[in-house]
Amino acid sequence: MRKEKRRLLYPTGGPHILKYTLSVFFALLCFWGKAEDGYRLWLRYDKVQDAALLQRYQSALTALSFYTSSATLDIAKKELIKGISGLTGNRLRPREGVTNNCIIAGTPASSVFVKKFFQKNKLNTGNEGYVISTGNVGGKKVLFIAATKDIGVLYGVFAFLRLLQTNQPLENLFMVSAPKIQNRILDHWDNLNRTVERGYAGASIWNWHTLPDYIDQRYIDYARANASVGINGTVLTNVNANARVLTKTYLIKVKALADVFRPYGLKVYLTAKFSAPVEIGGLKTADPLDPGVRNWWKEKCDEIYSMIPDFGGFLVKANSEGQPGPQSYGRTHADGANMFADALAPHGGIVMWRAFVYDLRVQKEQERFEEGNKGGHGNPIAAEDRFKQAYNEFAPLDGKFKKNVLLQVKNGPIDFQPREPFSPLFGAMPETQLMMEFQLTQEYLGQGTHLVFEAPLFKEVLDADTYARGMGSVVAKVIDGSLYHHPLTAIAGVANIGNDINWTGHPFGQANWYAFGRLAWDHELSSARIANEWVRQTFSNNRDFVTTTTSMMLASREILVDYMTPLGLNHIMGTGHHYGPAPWVDNAGRADWNPVYYHRADSEGLGFNRTANGSNALAQYRPEVQKQWDNSRTCDEKYLLWFHHVPWNFKMHSGRSLWEALCYKYNIGCDSVKWMQREWNAVKPFIDEERFKQVQQLLVIQEKEAVWWRDACLLYFQTFSKMPVPAQYEKPQHTLEYYKSLKFSYAPGIGGNL
Repeated sequence: MRKEKRRLLYPTGGPHILKYTLSVFFALLCFWGKAEDGYRLWLRYDKVQDAALLQRYQSALTALSFYTSSATLDIAKKELIKGISGLTGNRLRPREGVTNNCIIAGTPASSVFVKKFFQKNKLNTGNEGYVISTGNVGGKKVLFIAATKDIGVLYGVFAFLRLLQTNQPLENLFMVSAPKIQNRILDHWDNLNRTVERGYAGASIWNWHTLPDYIDQRYIDYARANASVGINGTVLTNVNANARVLTKTYLIKVKALADVFRPYGLKVYLTAKFSAPVEIGGLKTADPLDPGVRNWWKEKCDEIYSMIPDFGGFLVKANSEGQPGPQSYGRTHADGANMFADALAPHGGIVMWRAFVYDLRVQKEQERFEEGNKGGHGNPIAAEDRFKQAYNEFAPLDGKFKKNVLLQVKNGPIDFQPREPFSPLFGAMPETQLMMEFQLTQEYLGQGTHLVFEAPLFKEVLDADTYARGMGSVVAKVIDGSLYHHPLTAIAGVANIGNDINWTGHPFGQANWYAFGRLAWDHELSSARIANEWVRQTFSNNRDFVTTTTSMMLASREILVDYMTPLGLNHIMGTGHHYGPAPWVDNAGRADWNPVYYHRADSEGLGFNRTANGSNALAQYRPEVQKQWDNSRTCDEKYLLWFHHVPWNFKMHSGRSLWEALCYKYNIGCDSVKWMQREWNAVKPFIDEERFKQVQQLLVIQEKEAVWWRDACLLYFQTFSKMPVPAQYEKPQHTLEYYKSLKFSYAPGIGGNL
């Protein structure tokens, strides 16, 4: 028996050796080809595993009628053929006529069948919408994937393949979908030297050295991934801008990317440095009212559009964090934005002007902070509340911006914290087009090592009621134009993409890219639906796996808030790199760079008083919103310390004191990460070993860092509360001095702009 086995394993003879070697070689090729490194994102197109469902798909999708007359339609056809081939095994070949179980795809201009279908149903899907519908042509069962415009067909193809990937039935379909927001944009904080500010997935994917002659396949795959979720714009460069990207040398490279992206419906935008006329134009000033400066920007826009006719426009960060702007010349933000608007308008371009500003007189503010901080940690109001600054600077300018200007507002008033109240600017500027800025990259949410699904954060903000025009005036209606009937709408997400093989570093970081695209298209989608879709496409349709993994995802953001910034704490991360806890820092260059500025811990209590007897930031909201938060006894405890400085023995709704609630939250957060570890370990049989191990190891890091957050923060706040940690909780592993001594020269995401 042993000899027989040996002969089978190690055959002798020339032909047998060759045959065996080739079989092993091809087996290894298949194995390597199926390596689950995450590069394919949610577009895997692996064969449907449910045998009965697979048979129904195979029977329903047997032929294709798809005439192409553009690069976009050609891409859509190839995607459809590729997807159906991978998911069902059916090899569809385009044909002239229509047969039973045929897919008919195209526009009224490219297909007579689509034209008749649109006329019969009185359809018009707009510039980007699509319809997916079962139907009947000449007595034959067909399925339409159709749109008014070519790009809508591509979006429809991806939507149809999503149905197959998530194992949805195809019978009696009639889906009509169009985006609720026009401009759905990724903002890359990528520097020209390929570092990525707040990037945790490697270097920038833009290789400026080899462009324009070498087109990396990743550029094509990037455009394809964005199109699959309806993202239609990309800002290539960091908001902390470098003027050199506007020189001809770089514009030639930008053009190469724009040419690749165009068939996928993806427009290119750039960040414009306000001082560019001085830095690269040889002018003496960048004053937005100076005729020479205005002409320089006009000529620069003319040059860009001569190379890139569908260039989207500029994103501008001005008079914030050291960036130059119109206030440097005694002008307003409206003056600056309108200068760009005038230069872009003849070409149909837009300017996105960021409302993230805090450029007060640094030295004077620091002096005031130090004066107010004597004898404590800043409990007196040390300087103008940074919470209020964007509103104070922009609300008075309502109605002064030109029609192709969008004011880009962060979701909250501070800076992408794990939880923030919605920015008071939403609903406060009815005559100005506001757009949302979310952050996909997890600068303040555990960076590259924590599993945090951000859709619940996005939805929390989008669904928040501003009461600007009575109940139901939610933030989403402000940015989709429906509340004030604005014609121009946009939403942006700071990208979490790098050149790591799986694009986002953490495998679950992909879900935040996906969620942003889906919500930008339709903000009424639920977090649960988005998580379910992503899990099924990215990993498996196995019911146990989907249930377990989506539960983890939907809980993950709240878990992070618990072990990091519970009860309304915010901005207590390490300064500069924002990695790890550092609530004790009080020596940064200006008051509002210090964590102590935000938590105001002292012997009496904790939290920032933003009521009428504090900074009065609450007054920036409508009375109905103020009422939700102005009383510490009735304030939603999620926002308690955002708006109130409360005593350590303050009684919470649970009956616990503030101190006890703080201890409870930090500990339940840590325990919940351990729960996530157990849940992930339980789904090992259902997925590939490669991604299972990667997430498993990252969850170990997350658990260690959650404990670090808990121990460091509780030890620090205990120096003010003077209260013991309840006996049932795990004791800190180190002393407070140990945590204060930690340094992180290797913390990623803060590369310079060379």
